[in-house]
Amino acid sequence: MTSPAASAASEAPAATRSWRPGRPVPVGALLRQQRRGSGDPTHRLAVAGRHWRASRTPQGVAALAVCEQDHDGVIAASAWGPGAPWALDQLPALLGDLDDWTGFEARHPVLAEARRHHPHLRQGRTGLVLEALVPAIIEQKVTGQEAFAGFRALVRGHGIPAPGPGAAHGLMVQPDAATLRQVPSWEWLRLHVDPARSRAVVTAARHAEALERAAGLPGEEAERRLRALPGIGVWTAAEVRQRALGDPDAVSFGDYHVAKDVGWALEGRLFDDAELARYLRPWAGHRGRVPFLVAAAGLRRPRRGPRMAPRGHLGGRDQIA
Repeated sequence: MTSPAASAASEAPAATRSWRPGRPVPVGALLRQQRRGSGDPTHRLAVAGRHWRASRTPQGVAALAVCEQDHDGVIAASAWGPGAPWALDQLPALLGDLDDWTGFEARHPVLAEARRHHPHLRQGRTGLVLEALVPAIIEQKVTGQEAFAGFRALVRGHGIPAPGPGAAHGLMVQPDAATLRQVPSWEWLRLHVDPARSRAVVTAARHAEALERAAGLPGEEAERRLRALPGIGVWTAAEVRQRALGDPDAVSFGDYHVAKDVGWALEGRLFDDAELARYLRPWAGHRGRVPFLVAAAGLRRPRRGPRMAPRGHLGGRDQIA
């Protein structure tokens, strides 16, 4: 049995921080940007009065617990594990403090209204490339339900419990690169991840150290580095740029919904990717903010047809992946 003293020691945070950003911060909404579905084991939002997140930082694993902003404008956070100091240093960036909207013009009444209703919503960045890349690869060309289930199974089967009390709430850390490289092919199939995607994950894990350096690069250069690997195309690179780099110009071309929803919300008709690319040219440098605001406003085209069916396998490399 664990003694009360040992239990208390495991719950004591390795580090704490009180941050006063000087602006309203919707903590839960910003952390939800990083979550892969409501069952994501690496995130537990609004549990025991805090929002929980587990990650592998450059200094080691960390569990982060963040409170909502109090009436004095302070956000209190605690962290456990060897990566705790790094996670707390990264907290402002994670909660959108580096997201600069200077130069963005709404140019459309729907976007202006969305911005007016969500003035405090920003794009956060984690600074962790492999963490964003692995679930993005798993999500390639499959339904959201299938993608989230595959990532959830991977973390639960090959990840580790998060340090600190978050583990009692089911909080877990993604498997590291060495573990990903050793997952056998039959196990990937059991996780409902086909060979094309599992090869891409394993390849990324083999280049993990180099990929993490992309976090400090401009968006387009980071994309070139990502897309140099087999199995990583436009969509996957954009998803990483958005989450790991907080890149406001990254657009998820190739997504099943993004182009259609933006076209429907802003022009009353469905766009394809080519139309979306042309339409977004006036927002160069901030193109990703257009679908960001459309999604924030909850503007989705009516889903009248059948839902995209789960797919059992994929073909070879897809440049849109």
